[in-house]
Amino acid sequence: MSDFTIQALTPETFDDFAALVERNKGMFASCWCTWFHPDCAEKGQSAEGNRALKQRLVADGIAHAALVYDGDRAVAWAEYGSPEELPSIHHRKEYVATAERLPDYRVTCILVERGLRGQGLAAIALRGAVELIAQAGGGLVEGYPHDTGGVRKKNSSFLYNGTRTMYEREGFTYDRPKGQGNCVMVREVAPSTRD
Repeated sequence: MSDFTIQALTPETFDDFAALVERNKGMFASCWCTWFHPDCAEKGQSAEGNRALKQRLVADGIAHAALVYDGDRAVAWAEYGSPEELPSIHHRKEYVATAERLPDYRVTCILVERGLRGQGLAAIALRGAVELIAQAGGGLVEGYPHDTGGVRKKNSSFLYNGTRTMYEREGFTYDRPKGQGNCVMVREVAPSTRD
């Protein structure tokens, strides 16, 4: 696992991200991981529109992710951002009704390339997001994984944000349920001391 590296999603790494998405048929329903961003005219119109929207958001500095590289090829990713950057979470009404405070950051989507799933890359992507959040000053981080009761499913393609068990292994603690089968996991991330 030590051969994998993390890079932030930036205009310079966007083509690597795009290649990963294209190899995986546009991600979930060709959303290009725009679903969690605020609504706008471009969102959800087409795969091409979603790609252009994501590229614009990255260029504007309001779309963040940790890309996992195997050599020079991006093979996994974890999207993260502030609640303002990523407001469109599933079960939002229930979430808001039960929230004591909003996090500084949320992890909303994790994707691992088909054929490489089951090798721990989702955890590496989550760890990469946490590292990048620490470099940005840290804070309270939330994730919304699937609570599978520790049972590994044969088809993991629906696990758009990993599992509760994986989050627990990465230092997150259970906060509360969210919708049917998901939960809120939290972790306080200290600012990075690395330059």
